[in-house]
Amino acid sequence: MILDLARLLLFPALMAFAAASDLFTMTISNRVSLALVAGFFALALAGGMAPYEMLSHVGAGALLLVVAFTCFAMGWVGGGDAKVAASVALWFGFAQLMNFLLYASLFGGALTLLLLQFRQWPLPYGLAGQAWLARLHAKESGIPYGIALALSALMVYPETEWVKSIDLAHLALR
Repeated sequence: MILDLARLLLFPALMAFAAASDLFTMTISNRVSLALVAGFFALALAGGMAPYEMLSHVGAGALLLVVAFTCFAMGWVGGGDAKVAASVALWFGFAQLMNFLLYASLFGGALTLLLLQFRQWPLPYGLAGQAWLARLHAKESGIPYGIALALSALMVYPETEWVKSIDLAHLALR
């Protein structure tokens, strides 16, 4: 039961924290990525994931880490976004990786268009004093892509074996 609760809550909570952190500070702490990696290995080992399957998940995470850090080196994404994306790929493996990337590109594009439009209008006087909103509104500021990554991950997560293996009927009876 504890394993089921951890599978149900850990990943979504960390993704929600990453999104909120990126929204309010435009940064995602390395601790979030490290917690995602540690959580993956803890739950994979506790849940009895086969070694070859775990290696496949590590391969997906490593591949996305290389791609994401190439994008970071080109200045297209932030370093925190690159690390979180790779950590998410570790959880999803190759089975769910393309769905995650598709959602991330769609949500990321929509977020970018919304922020570009938002930045065209002046901030109302009552909101201009909010530092996080002023930072988000600044035209020279980036896009908090962690929001799109988190939304994408939360869209895909229910379709993974992590969630499908949870005995919801058992949890509901308690």
